[in-house]
Amino acid sequence: MDYKNAGVDIEAGYQSVELMKEHVKATMRPEVLGGLGGFSGAFSMGAFKNMEKPTLLSGTDGVGTKLKLAFLMDRHDTVGIDCVAMCINDVACAGGEPLFFLDYIACGKNYPEKIAAIVKGVAEGCRQAGAALIGGETAEHPGLMPEDEYDLAGFAVGIVDEKDLITGKEIQEGDVLIGIASSGVHSNGFSLIRKVFEMTKESLDTYYEELGNTLGETLLTPTKIYVKALKSIRNKGIKIKGCSHITGGGFYENIPRMLPEGIRAVVKKDSYEVPAVFSLLQKKGGIDEQMMYNTYNMGLGMVLAVNPSDVEKTMEAVKAAGETPYQVGYCEAGEQGVVLC
Repeated sequence: MDYKNAGVDIEAGYQSVELMKEHVKATMRPEVLGGLGGFSGAFSMGAFKNMEKPTLLSGTDGVGTKLKLAFLMDRHDTVGIDCVAMCINDVACAGGEPLFFLDYIACGKNYPEKIAAIVKGVAEGCRQAGAALIGGETAEHPGLMPEDEYDLAGFAVGIVDEKDLITGKEIQEGDVLIGIASSGVHSNGFSLIRKVFEMTKESLDTYYEELGNTLGETLLTPTKIYVKALKSIRNKGIKIKGCSHITGGGFYENIPRMLPEGIRAVVKKDSYEVPAVFSLLQKKGGIDEQMMYNTYNMGLGMVLAVNPSDVEKTMEAVKAAGETPYQVGYCEAGEQGVVLC
């Protein structure tokens, strides 16, 4: 008896590392010390010593049951982007510059090409965010997970000068809400999606005219990474008073997280076009509108609060970063929360 017969293939692990090296190298930053393969990742803080009060930010998350679609479609090169986005967007909406990322893949069986495809997506997400992929772990769990399945999670670290933290404390009545378009469903609410649509290869390969694509390709579209858009706004000298990453819990849970006591957000539903995938989902599932806005991003991956005098410059900065902004509402005095009208 040996480890391979027990279900863990050490040689496959070595092969996975070799296959992913080229993708990891593409994410390196000057601050990274050492190479791939050490017991820990080293990152120099020397470049940030001139900050008045350098403050670390961190975020951790996974892809969730969206992975079920990747299994059914045998498509594994995009979910890594989702994993990075879910972690790094949280860091970015606090004003942070992402520094580095670590991933964790647990699998029933290590198929090197599949693991390399997953890490390729993680590396692409890191490249989009300007973060270094400085480490990770692939754990083989025979008997605990099915051989053809895996789970994917990550951890991100960023930095910000304490004075530049986006806290929402300064949001006041009259401030304007700017929404930045999502790429679709992103990585939340897939447990509900899997109840509405039959999760078979045939169902996912069905083409929908209103989507302009198959259901599977539409749902598997990676989560947007908003680092460049937020950086573009800051580079214009604009103060982002509050920032909310619209993830699980949708508008009702996430927008209030950036608001101070005594302020509520008013969002105008007709201020932007809701992507067709949400309309299709709502119709097919007979889902109440409030539940949709309480579960999904409904087309807005980030919502920002800015001073009214900064609206035009903010919109221009977001467009310059290649994203689509909308003026979606305003802040007013009232019980902390969000009102959709």
